[in-house]
Amino acid sequence: MPHHVDPFAPAVQTAHNWVRAVADSLDTDDSVFAYRALRAWMHTVRDRISVSSSAHLAAQLPELLRGAYYEGWVPSHVPVRHDTAEFVMDFARAAGIDRDGVGPVAGAVTVALSDLFSPGQMNRIFAVLPMHLYSALCGAQVPAEESAFDWQPVAEREVDPLTDLRDHVQALGAAVAVLARGLERLPADEPGTDRATQAAQQAHRILLAEGLVGADARRR
Repeated sequence: MPHHVDPFAPAVQTAHNWVRAVADSLDTDDSVFAYRALRAWMHTVRDRISVSSSAHLAAQLPELLRGAYYEGWVPSHVPVRHDTAEFVMDFARAAGIDRDGVGPVAGAVTVALSDLFSPGQMNRIFAVLPMHLYSALCGAQVPAEESAFDWQPVAEREVDPLTDLRDHVQALGAAVAVLARGLERLPADEPGTDRATQAAQQAHRILLAEGLVGADARRR
């Protein structure tokens, strides 16, 4: 007799595993909220990167989440201008949270996805985003009114000393925010949990991408 096996079961289970990882990073048992936060992250990032970059990102996602990623996507309309106020508003609305919660929630999703994506994928995504959006996605509290930034990718902007200094300060702020978020959830009797390690790794990635650690930093 033939076995009646649900062909979609593995895809559903994998999607559940990813949502569970995001929920753990958010320190919640609410899988509906975790999915909403993940979807908000995917859509706000998707609309601010190129079609080719979006294809690379989507290829990292499980089948069911890939469908959610492309829901409502209009390739001819991307990338939209990297306006911080609109980014914060869009994320808050999609996630169903207040604007003040965008940094911590986006940062928690970033931490989870950094572990789920293949090595280096998150850095490739951040490489095509300007620093003020990069900081928000890494957990920094970004003022909603802060909107007058150049929308071009970091790699394409002309180097200006004041802009360079501002980006370095924002990178340091983002790294500190990530570390603080990882440590504030750490129980006093458990000083070495995975959450703290993940926060330290994410902070290091922020500083590395901005050239504040590693070979580039030594040459400054």
